[in-house]
Amino acid sequence: MAEEYDEKTSELLVRKWRVKSALGALGQWQIEVGEPALPGAGSLGPELIKESNANPIFMRKDTKMSFQWRIRNLPYPKDVYSVCVDQKERCVIVRTTNKKYYKKFSIPDLDRYQLPLDDSSLSFAHANCTLIIAYQKPKEVLAAESELQKELKKVKTAHSSDGDCKTQ
Repeated sequence: MAEEYDEKTSELLVRKWRVKSALGALGQWQIEVGEPALPGAGSLGPELIKESNANPIFMRKDTKMSFQWRIRNLPYPKDVYSVCVDQKERCVIVRTTNKKYYKKFSIPDLDRYQLPLDDSSLSFAHANCTLIIAYQKPKEVLAAESELQKELKKVKTAHSSDGDCKTQ
């Protein structure tokens, strides 16, 4: 796992995972939080077909108090969307009443802490063709994140004080 934080705000910008294959080779990075890296402008790679930029784009961007997902390029009004929690499959389901969009996604942070999903913690808004889904972070996750920030500050101050060493 690799994480990137903003130096000034300590906000999580990117979290990505890489798993070894059955033969031990490193696989592709799977982005959990943050925007997916865009392929280089000049490299087409093996595919000669490009995905339409009008397709919905799904990404996660967390805030201090909530997990947040953004789905861009969804032009329908807010009352068309239904966002709910599926307790049995431990995921969030987004669907439209006009059956034009359907998405299921899990919340890996809650799975890691083995916490239940709560429908009352879920909310959503729609603006500028973007559906914004928010799930309030449970107190257990907030406590773990604050501990992690304390550890990161300790490491950061230890590294910055190493450079200030004087020799006699």
